[in-house]
Amino acid sequence: MSGKIETPSFDEFDEIHNPRAEETDFDRIVESAVSRRGFLNVMAVGTAGFLTSAAGLPSQARAAGRFGFKQIAANSLDAVTVPPGFSAYSVVSWGDPLWSDSPVFDWSVRGTAAQQERAFGDNNDGQTIFSFDGRTVLVINQEYTNRDIANAHRESKLAETDDDVLKGMLAHGVTVVELTQTGGKWGVVKDSPVNRRITPKTAMVLEGPAVGHDLMKTIADPQGKNCFGTWNNCANGSTPWGTYLACEENFNGYYRSSDPDIAITPGQKRYGIGVKDWGYAWAQIDDRFDIAKDPNESNRNGYVVEIDPTDAKSTPKKRTALGRFKHENAELVVNRDGRIVVYMGDDERGEFLYRYVSDGFYSVGGSTSDLLNMGKLYAAKFSNDGRGEWAELSPEATGMSAAEISIHTRIAGSAVGATTMDRPEWVAAHPTKAEVYVALTNNKNRGIKPNKGGDETPVGGPNPRKANKYGQVVRWMPDGGDHTAKGFDWNIFVLAGNPAVHNDLRAGSKNVNAGNMFNSPDGISFDDAGILWIQTDGDYKNKGDSAGQGNNQMLAADTETGEIRRFLVGPPACEITGLSFSPDRKTMFVGIQHPGEKGFKSHWPGGGDTVPRSGVVAVTRDDGGVIG
Repeated sequence: MSGKIETPSFDEFDEIHNPRAEETDFDRIVESAVSRRGFLNVMAVGTAGFLTSAAGLPSQARAAGRFGFKQIAANSLDAVTVPPGFSAYSVVSWGDPLWSDSPVFDWSVRGTAAQQERAFGDNNDGQTIFSFDGRTVLVINQEYTNRDIANAHRESKLAETDDDVLKGMLAHGVTVVELTQTGGKWGVVKDSPVNRRITPKTAMVLEGPAVGHDLMKTIADPQGKNCFGTWNNCANGSTPWGTYLACEENFNGYYRSSDPDIAITPGQKRYGIGVKDWGYAWAQIDDRFDIAKDPNESNRNGYVVEIDPTDAKSTPKKRTALGRFKHENAELVVNRDGRIVVYMGDDERGEFLYRYVSDGFYSVGGSTSDLLNMGKLYAAKFSNDGRGEWAELSPEATGMSAAEISIHTRIAGSAVGATTMDRPEWVAAHPTKAEVYVALTNNKNRGIKPNKGGDETPVGGPNPRKANKYGQVVRWMPDGGDHTAKGFDWNIFVLAGNPAVHNDLRAGSKNVNAGNMFNSPDGISFDDAGILWIQTDGDYKNKGDSAGQGNNQMLAADTETGEIRRFLVGPPACEITGLSFSPDRKTMFVGIQHPGEKGFKSHWPGGGDTVPRSGVVAVTRDDGGVIG
């Protein structure tokens, strides 16, 4: 077989192999008849500031103010574009060696498995900069690989040997790498004692309520206490005690069955485990990815993994108390009483938003060993009146044991009637007040199909548009400023859209205009100054519904006024994802994932006729000042 491979996204793969039944009772789908202005004035309770002050902003206007940069125009260039007065350069890319005994990346053959194990992985996503012992250390997820790019030197554009399969496997996981500035530019410190590749073959331990449960026991681990590897880590989090949280997302696409007639259990079906994998063929070299041979192995994926970046020999821990689902990120907040609160989204159409509250209390220098092991898990329920509450996923409410809740968290969320959401992705907590935001990327099934558990996806509340193509950012304020409170107020901060194409709800909210419009908000992060950075992963075709929106981008948002301004545009077909800052805040590190995917032409960052490579760029002010 030869020719170009059209690799579906994980969402597209699940739609093909795990289709939901179409909704047939359309009387249950009610579209709002109010105007765009009327809808937003009703829904955005308490947000009069953004409904009035951000309207009609010209494309290149208001350069100063809180943002300190001029908005740039949307574009489809094969480059990373930043505003005048700023510069961007590549820091590290897929295949770059982390140790001096590894060869530089050879784009003509893409290397071997042995080389990949000692090099920066592929399709980087969430990231955090840590500073300790005088070192600046980047910890970053390596989510997946584009098979047609990684194997483009093969006639079939597929993995043709066991080494090709293993090379793809070892491009997944997490990279820990020290960075330093030389000649004013950041780069990799080869051979640093903290440099590390964590891959699907790295030994890990399971912790929390799922440990030892029958569903966690496998042929290799009959005790259900230890496992190997992490992969498809999307976004991330960090703890005040200095550890990194890698979040396993689309783990299901790596499993398949050698028995085509195997009975798929309800639990496997809810998580998208089936007879076919996504084409990586890991079961070809490792039986644990064959559900006919080891049916429980997949129950040991879909968790938050805690990693100590200071010790390259430490064992990562999978924190099962934080639930099992397609984790986007883990936004950790220290509540005013010292309890740890972790907000998490399940990135699939019609799945839920979660909160974890620790039983114990954090104190500087105190024990943290059980703060992410012992606590309560909740799922969010939104009402259409701007109120909401957290429903505890308790044995009494779900009819499930604590271990079952942590393993089949989606089923527990369905049991308590949690609100089905438009793909809840990154969650970001405001740095100075009790206010939390979630990016709802898009949902073509909204008001059309239920989720995999059969839960309805009605139009309304925080999910106001049928067949939502553009996405939105929703915020909530916990009662009394207490992140552990049961209730909260909520509103829509921004409804993404295209006012150049549409004049209804698809045009977006009043703080979206022809100059700053975007679709599919994905990554969101606050900086220390309280600016919300919005990164997109959506339709980059620049035609039809996305006409005029160009490549994926990163925007800055003032959550007080609602103003949104475009700061960065990436190369063709990429996703902008992952954001961190140097300790002095003079450098912004931004992730560029999957440039040139699905046949789109890109040679970023190498130029010429080189292969496109995911990587991290550094953005600095030309005057050497602080960003943000």
